[in-house]
Amino acid sequence: MDQIKIGNFIAARRKQAGLTQMQLAEKLNITDRAVSKWETGKAMPDSSIMLELCNVLGIGVNDLLCGEVVTMTNYNKELENHLLEMIRQKEQADKRLLNLEVFVGITATVTLLGLIFVAAYVQMADWLRGVLIALGFVMFLAGCFYAVRLEQVAGYYECRKCHHRYVPDYKAVNQAMHMGRTRYMRCPKCNQKSWQKKVIGKE
Repeated sequence: MDQIKIGNFIAARRKQAGLTQMQLAEKLNITDRAVSKWETGKAMPDSSIMLELCNVLGIGVNDLLCGEVVTMTNYNKELENHLLEMIRQKEQADKRLLNLEVFVGITATVTLLGLIFVAAYVQMADWLRGVLIALGFVMFLAGCFYAVRLEQVAGYYECRKCHHRYVPDYKAVNQAMHMGRTRYMRCPKCNQKSWQKKVIGKE
């Protein structure tokens, strides 16, 4: 999506409606600074107020996302383009989450080993040594649980039996046997257990 084009379109429609940035902001219960950011292409309207904004400006959501009034002749094409763009953005976000999962896992492991090393080789009271080791394990477990959560919400798991792709709940992912990001789980579609690999795309 071209945020500059969309911003210019919002500004033009606002002026056509005879509204100042402040008046538009008051109608949407936001600040005029937010409207200014839209119109300069620095930000996009939040999805929670997008419909209300479109109603005030007398346009459709597809018009807003295109940055122009879309005619019926190219409506389906523009809608398809936006759907593809949304899919692409989700896949990129999922890849970032999986990279973050690796970072969290490595950080948790290094923290645990570092605290164990300090407890083993630095002179200190026994109780403090115990506290350091316990803290290391707590941080490691917290990191592991968070990493699993990131893996669960990013992308999909594909059933090896029926090739159905789905997002399981956290409990199923956390309790499943696994090798890397491949987990042994029950598919909600065919109800069969198999080693299901992590994939990014829905289809």
